[in-house]
Amino acid sequence: MTNPIPSKLAMVPFVSVDNMMKIVNSIGIEKLLGELAIYIEDDFKRWEIFDKTPRVAAHSAEGVIELMPTSDGEVYGFKYVNGHPKNQQEGFQTVTAFGVLAKVSNGYPVLFSEMTILTALRTATTSALVARYLAPKNSKTMAMIGNGAQCEFQALAFKAICGIDTVNLYDIDQKATAKAVKNLSDQGIKAIACSSSEEAMSGAQIITTCTADKQYATILTDNMVGSGVHINAIGGDCPGKTELHRDILLRSEIFVEYPPQTRIEGEIQQLDDDYQVTEIWQVMTGIAEGRQSESQITLFDSVGFAIEDFSALRYILDQLSRTGNYIDLDLIADPDDTRDLFGMIQRAQDPSSGVSSAS
Repeated sequence: MTNPIPSKLAMVPFVSVDNMMKIVNSIGIEKLLGELAIYIEDDFKRWEIFDKTPRVAAHSAEGVIELMPTSDGEVYGFKYVNGHPKNQQEGFQTVTAFGVLAKVSNGYPVLFSEMTILTALRTATTSALVARYLAPKNSKTMAMIGNGAQCEFQALAFKAICGIDTVNLYDIDQKATAKAVKNLSDQGIKAIACSSSEEAMSGAQIITTCTADKQYATILTDNMVGSGVHINAIGGDCPGKTELHRDILLRSEIFVEYPPQTRIEGEIQQLDDDYQVTEIWQVMTGIAEGRQSESQITLFDSVGFAIEDFSALRYILDQLSRTGNYIDLDLIADPDDTRDLFGMIQRAQDPSSGVSSAS
């Protein structure tokens, strides 16, 4: 891992929302998605060395706040993230996030970053990367059910990584679909507004579901899903929140990130705890098979996992020297004598007034 050299050892590179947008625009979103896929795939292929735990979640009637930690033994990372479906009606983002990377050797952070935008990028990248292993060969059309904040990222990731050239869009809110069609109009992908889920799924080899309601829902019923498709289910990501009818799961070969977390939060919370699923890192390393036939239904039951955030932060850290889009944040106390933290406070006083210079 490369690391920009801050002006002081106690300074931490900080990537604000403004700087994240500058990084994305300076690299180009499709190029960035392709580069990020390499980082995520590399970390999935060394999956076994990471510390892994289901995210630490604080649930409420309104939503959830979570911490997502992991470490590869050299670097520790975590993400703080919320999910509040009601926020959109109140003028707030449904999902917001920030993240940190730190050295295991001394505990000092080496990156502090916004992750609302970065989470959208890593979620879309992971979806498309997995589809590259599982989707039917030469897939060109994706149905996108749920056209909220994640929609355009998903479409462009599948274009950049899987070669999709058409996305059929449907949302119960027509304004969301119109927004997505407008945003994708100059992105080199054909975006078609549809009046129903069934219309969106017609002719699609890949089906992505990305809805926000925190409830058991049936976005796809069994009779809507034909053979040979790949389903990218990313909306169900907490207990009590699903998108697919249980019968679809029973017809599909199911692939997951980390079973102990997915069994709590994913579509497979509808199934018995011992129901057989395949971890996607095993497919990427050749331990397990992905798609085995043209008629098979493959299902990526994605809830998002900390290693993906670790990969995304690792990628952003490596772009700071490339783009220069960060600031040094005075985050860590740095006394001249490491034992004299109180003395550092005293020396910060204005000697002429005896009052702290911060007053």
